[in-house]
Amino acid sequence: MSAPGIVPDQAALARLGEAVRARLTGDPAVYRVDDERIELFAVGGFLSDGECARLCTMIDAVARPSSLHELDYASGFRTSYSGDLDPRDPFVAGISQRIDGLLGVEAAIGEPVQGQRYRPGQEFKPHNDWFYTSEGYWPQEEARGGQRSWTAMAYLNAVEAGGATAFTLLGLEIEPKPGVLLLWNNALPDGRPNPAALHAGCPVERGSKYIITKWYRTRAWR
Repeated sequence: MSAPGIVPDQAALARLGEAVRARLTGDPAVYRVDDERIELFAVGGFLSDGECARLCTMIDAVARPSSLHELDYASGFRTSYSGDLDPRDPFVAGISQRIDGLLGVEAAIGEPVQGQRYRPGQEFKPHNDWFYTSEGYWPQEEARGGQRSWTAMAYLNAVEAGGATAFTLLGLEIEPKPGVLLLWNNALPDGRPNPAALHAGCPVERGSKYIITKWYRTRAWR
């Protein structure tokens, strides 16, 4: 699929992109990946070893076969196990607030923190986090908070082999490192969806891979 021709939320995506970009580039603890095709940032040591271990345990308690809108687990497109972490849990809420603060965005536009677990052979094939507005799911997502803007994803453990995050159109693979937080803008500076944000969770070859992900919208999440 290609990016939709009509772009709902384009102005909002551009404004949010500009604000977050300025905040992240002004933070000396944040590293920007040197590629003009995408706004991709990393923060080392965002989560402590203890926090990572606690989150892994919480993910095990809620993990269920992952789905993706019209695609179910049996499709083989997304074969991880995943589940939303309880936003009322003070530990989860604290980490969520730290991510909000790093980006400098209102908590209201953030989706719940989701945990994901990959066992050997499990993967998430190349996909975009932004929504295709021509698809049947879009009216529901529009009502839930509109288009996705930024993605925040943290690695929680060292994977024995495999499990890299691959930005497939950029030729870029990022190896999981415990505690590292990745941040990327799903839109271009002008607010159109960025095709270069296409990414995949490569198959785990040995061991397990645990991550948390938080997506942000353009309006309050419902």
